[in-house]
Amino acid sequence: MTGQVRTVDGRVAGRRGQATRQKLLECLSEMLSTHPYRDVKVIDVARMAGTSPATFYQYFPDVEGAVLELAEEMAKEGTTLTDLVAGRNWVGKPAYAAAEDLVDGFLTFWRKNDAILRVVDLGAAEGDKRFYKIRMKILNAVTNSLTDSIKELQSKGKVDKTVSPAAMAGSLVVMLAAAAAHQKGFQSWGVKQAELKPNLALLVHLGVTGKKPTK
Repeated sequence: MTGQVRTVDGRVAGRRGQATRQKLLECLSEMLSTHPYRDVKVIDVARMAGTSPATFYQYFPDVEGAVLELAEEMAKEGTTLTDLVAGRNWVGKPAYAAAEDLVDGFLTFWRKNDAILRVVDLGAAEGDKRFYKIRMKILNAVTNSLTDSIKELQSKGKVDKTVSPAAMAGSLVVMLAAAAAHQKGFQSWGVKQAELKPNLALLVHLGVTGKKPTK
């Protein structure tokens, strides 16, 4: 957390207040990983944090407001996924390594933030623009960077001009997000993690370069 932390009524929280607020967020995050979002109550979060509902309401208007705080922090971390695309070499053998790193980045990020991402997806699916914007903030940075990479390959004559860079990049990113969110589902189909990564990397490589990987 950086910058000034304020209470709901606008007061600047001191060091102790900031620590309490952070503890509440940590407890909320833990509860979201073990309970359905709709079942999480202020009193339960406060009790886990060793404080009172009144203290919770000093920092957040309700559970949803606190969830949005967690989601915003998670989204900031998610924008670093673009580092796995920007400046990478998508020609020859390095291209497959770039595809592998992007896949691994998505799978790791989703595993780490599975609970809050499920809430973000739920809110976005229900039409809540706040959650939709957070979801797009995570995906847009990667999509834009991947679009630029495909455009660069086109400018060098390495990708067919009929390919829409934005459409291809967007499709790949949505695929990765969906696959990353469904990791446990793959296991129920008998697909091992060691099998999932290379196959997703193959699809990413084919989508970006239009060619099979050079290994």
